[in-house]
Amino acid sequence: MSSPAPAGLTAAAPVIELRSIDKWFGKVHANRNISLVIRAGTIHGIVGENGAGKSTLMGILYGYYRPDRGQILVRGTPATIRSSQESLAAGIGMVHQHFMLVEPFTVLENVVLGVEGGFRLGAGLGRARAELERLGREYHLEVDPDARVEDLGVGQRQRVEILKALYRGADLLILDEPTAVLTPQEADHLFRVLAALRAEGKTVVLITHKLREIHEATDVVTVMRQGQVVATLPTAGTTSEQLAELMVGRKVSLRVRKTPGRPGAPVLQARDLVVEDGLGVERVKGVNFTLRRGEVVGIAGVAGNGQSELLEALAGIRPLKSGQILWKERDLSDAAMRSPRGMRHLGLSHVPEDRHRMGLIIPFSARESAILGYHHEAAYNDILRLRRSAVASSFRRQASEYDIRPTDGGLPTSAFSGGNQQKIVLARELDHDPDLILVGQPTRGVDIGAIEFIHRRLVDLRDAGKAVLLVSVELDEILALADRILVMHDGRIVGEVEQAAATERAIGLMMAGVTPSS
Repeated sequence: MSSPAPAGLTAAAPVIELRSIDKWFGKVHANRNISLVIRAGTIHGIVGENGAGKSTLMGILYGYYRPDRGQILVRGTPATIRSSQESLAAGIGMVHQHFMLVEPFTVLENVVLGVEGGFRLGAGLGRARAELERLGREYHLEVDPDARVEDLGVGQRQRVEILKALYRGADLLILDEPTAVLTPQEADHLFRVLAALRAEGKTVVLITHKLREIHEATDVVTVMRQGQVVATLPTAGTTSEQLAELMVGRKVSLRVRKTPGRPGAPVLQARDLVVEDGLGVERVKGVNFTLRRGEVVGIAGVAGNGQSELLEALAGIRPLKSGQILWKERDLSDAAMRSPRGMRHLGLSHVPEDRHRMGLIIPFSARESAILGYHHEAAYNDILRLRRSAVASSFRRQASEYDIRPTDGGLPTSAFSGGNQQKIVLARELDHDPDLILVGQPTRGVDIGAIEFIHRRLVDLRDAGKAVLLVSVELDEILALADRILVMHDGRIVGEVEQAAATERAIGLMMAGVTPSS
């Protein structure tokens, strides 16, 4: 489907023209007759549900895939892009959602990897260091060239990815879900970087699920649905409601609708919890709280302030250094009882923060990922072997109930979009009627239709008398879902606020360590 360029944005010459692009993966028609113009010196947003074909289209532009039909023009000249090297040679760089960095290498080594400059490595590194420093100053991408990537935070790693592309001469940058793993502060810095790139004449393609970011950062937005372009519009003339409806094909509620909570009996109590990370550094420092039936408790905080370690300790994944966990007033002092299997047996489910690292095994089939942690149960096993028919039947039911697409559980988990992978984890953990569910970053990298679905499920759980502990870096999500908000800073709970009294400013100050009494 062809979309004309929006009025007022036609003066700049096209950097990229895609004409009638089609791409099939077996029976899946991922891109359908797509025509798109990306103009120089603009930030061009591309939005759509998970599985809409956005990443496939950008993969074609970056040389990962070859189109089955259609034509690519780069600066008006027909081009055949068969690899990422050819894409870079055409001035196109890409920053992936999951970074492509060698963690034990330094920043400088990662930037020059593959373009070292011949046999005289020392001379090449010297030139690269000077160029890296220039790019850092010019685009607000300062990072220590001698730092090892494994020691860098997520925001700094993303800077390295952008520097890699710029160092290789890219004047068009594709960013795939760039804020999915960033804090709000890091996302704000990224938008300043993108504005600086645009001011220098660079072109940016921003793939994102977050409509707020589209309005804050882009000049023009293209909406995709079911493999097609359905609209290309000047961003200034759109509303979030309009874009959401174009993305999903129906009206979408952008607000969480829920009645006031009715907290009941305590399910879990944490007393003076102290938890260390893998290096023996205390990340949770004397934390106390109670989780009750019929309420959503949100934990707000900038990433890295102990929320992840707390969630893993409550799930039985990470040991306690000291402190006490009570389950319905029963002391869980026995380590075996507090193991992940033991906690699941008691009635606790856990949706981990990182679905790839902890929630799924990507090469496994989707139906196998959908029983992880519960694969030993009698429902899936006979005396000697796994009952594959029962596993397949279970996945078909979950796919229907949770709108998981595609519905073929025999496909590898990697074939599912991020939002549908998240639904697989959510369906697995909620399928066993838990009394308490721990949910980490429930909508990270998830499209707006799936966000609406996940939020509704969490509210339904609360209304059914379950306890929900929600950890999210999205402050809007915490404010919308939580009945009670705990704020963590430097491993401690520095404040507790009822939803009715919560404001973004007050929570934000506490997240920064500024409490009313300080």
